[in-house]
Order: sequence, then structure tokens, then C-alpha cells
Amino acid sequence: MGPFVSGFRTSLSEQGYSALAVGNMLTDMGALGRWMQEHDVQPSQLSPAVIADLRSDCLAAGRRKVPSVKCFAPLLRFLHGEGVIGDPPAPESALERLLVDYRRWLAAERGLAEMTIIRYENLARRFLQQNLTDGRLEFEALSGAQVVSFLLHESERVSVGSAKGRVAELRSLLKFLYVRGLTPHLLTTAVPPVAGWRDTSIPKALPAGQVQRLLDSCDRSDPVQARDYAILILVARLGLRSIEVARLELGDIDWRDGRIILRGKASREDGMPLPADVGQALADYLADVRPATSLRPVFLSCKAPRRGIRPDLVSDVTRRACDRAKLPRAGAHRLRHTLATEMLRRGVKLVDIGQVLRHRDLATTALYAKVDLATLRSIALPWPGEQR
Repeated sequence: MGPFVSGFRTSLSEQGYSALAVGNMLTDMGALGRWMQEHDVQPSQLSPAVIADLRSDCLAAGRRKVPSVKCFAPLLRFLHGEGVIGDPPAPESALERLLVDYRRWLAAERGLAEMTIIRYENLARRFLQQNLTDGRLEFEALSGAQVVSFLLHESERVSVGSAKGRVAELRSLLKFLYVRGLTPHLLTTAVPPVAGWRDTSIPKALPAGQVQRLLDSCDRSDPVQARDYAILILVARLGLRSIEVARLELGDIDWRDGRIILRGKASREDGMPLPADVGQALADYLADVRPATSLRPVFLSCKAPRRGIRPDLVSDVTRRACDRAKLPRAGAHRLRHTLATEMLRRGVKLVDIGQVLRHRDLATTALYAKVDLATLRSIALPWPGEQR
């Protein structure tokens, strides 16, 4: 493993690992190299299974502190990036091969986010495993009755909203099977819709002044809170979705024209103006806090390994700000509702609010009409018998 030590050390430092963590991983790398020499294992043969063999030998020899297979994940990623280790072998079972193809289809054709793909794949795995015949996939015999039976079983343990998600996930899988020519008929019509009233809820917004309290709670001299401040002001001032914040890259900010490009759901791209206070927060973060790295996402994790943030971190940032400001906890989407409600209170039309929030359908924006109490009072009919 000697030829790879220097490059691995540099890679770990670039990912933000501390000197102590780098030293520990290099020590484990040295122990792995000695074991490989004793067992005539070449670097190109390394895999999690080989690492597991090393661990078993160390435990059998009576060693107490034995690194786990997970501890060698950074080394395996580095060797894979250097071309020393090839891609993992293709799955042997027909089910696993089909799921790999389905993942690729979801990413390429549907443009879904990674976490959404995982959710869709999990349901596909359950559905396909339930309909195996002697371990084989026989799609020709797949019927609408099997589809409905599976969906009813899935819906027994989830809420109405989650059941609607199961419907969308199952329809996606059935469409994929038809597109690939695996089923003779498009079975999406066999998936029944979930009963439930639409738009029955009222958007919950933060009371006046609380958004500013969240922003003021950030100590911008602290690197983590300086990053969090830039995230919060993006959501509060522009109504960004969590996924749009996470996908924002350095090239998406046009400083000269004062605009940003947002990459949201289903690979959509939307341009928005960049207000001065939001631009200043981003500039301060990029100039003083964000580490120098070749990574392109604007917002990076503060812990090693350094990488772009996940969408769920945006709500974590909002909840931490609520704790600092001593306010009831709320997620990032509450700030989006607050922005829409405040615009409506100032007399902005629903059509314009829909453009700011980047809604595809005006019916989605119309949900905010429920909180426009002043207008609702002007059109509400008097209660029968009120004069008596």
C-alpha cells in the first residue's frame, strides 16, 4: 500500500479530516498493507469482503481494537477514484439487476433526487419480492388484483399522505415495467387513488418578527452559524425549497447580473433575482467561511468527509435557530409559508406569489387564500339569524 499513502493523506486533508483522524486511518492502512502482504492480496483485489476477512483474522488473533469495515470506506473510495479498484460486480439475481436498471431510469428519465430514488426503490423491492414465483420474476402473469392487494396492505400502516406517496411510487414502477417491455399492459390504471380531501389544511406561518429573530440568533463569527445564516436568509427572503438550497452550486450565482439559478424538483431550473442582503450573506460565507476545495456545491458539510449538504440539513439548521432564539421548533418549509403569507398581507396577488414560490399550478398557490382573512371577511355572507 506504500505507493498510495501520500495521495490518500492528501485526499483526507482535502475532505476536512483532522490530523488525528488522518493519522489513525493511515495506521489502519499500514496494518492492512502488512496483512495483504502476508496473504498475497493485491490492491486491485480489495473489497468490503476482503476487509471483513482482515477483521476476522485480527479478532481470531486476540486483538481487542480492530477497525470495522466501515472505517476502511474512505480508503476504498480513494482507491476506486484512482482506478485501482474497479466497479463492484454486477448483481447476480434478476431482481437486483432489475432494481439497478430501475434506479438508473429514475435518475435519468425522471430526474429524481437521491433520497426520493431510495424511497421508490424500497417500495419496488417489496412489491417485486412479494410477487416472485419460485424465486423468478414473471411479469406476464402480473394482474391488477395483485397490484391492489399490495397497495391495500401497504396502506394499512401509514397515514393518508404516505399512502398517496405509495400510489405514486407504485405507478412509477408499473410504468417502468411497461416501458421496458416486461408487462404486456400498462397497469398504472389498476392503482386506485387514495381517498382524501385536497387542500384541507391551512398554511402555518411564523408570527411577525420571528423570522428576524431566527436570523439574529446566528453568531456570524462562528463558521457553522455563518453558513447557517446564509442558508436561513435564502429560505426566508426567497422562499427556497430545501432541495434547491442543497443543489445550489457556485456557477449558479451570477454576481454581475444579481441573479441565481435554482435546480429544484424534477430537474427544473428557475432564475430568481438576488437581493442585496442575501447576496451579502452569500459573499461573506464564500469569502470568509467556506473552505477552499474543488467541490462545486455552495454549502458544504462542516464535518469530514467534506461534501455538499443534504436537503434535510436545511430544516435542521432552522430548528437549531429556533432553539437559539427560544422559539417553538419549526422546519424550513415554515419559512416558505411565512414569506407567502407576508406577501399576501401586503397585497401581492396570488399569481405573483405563485411565480415567487415557483408553483406549477395556481391551485397550489390558492391554498394561501385561506389566510387572507381581510378579503375573506369582505366576501363572506352574514350568518343566518345574526340580526336577531
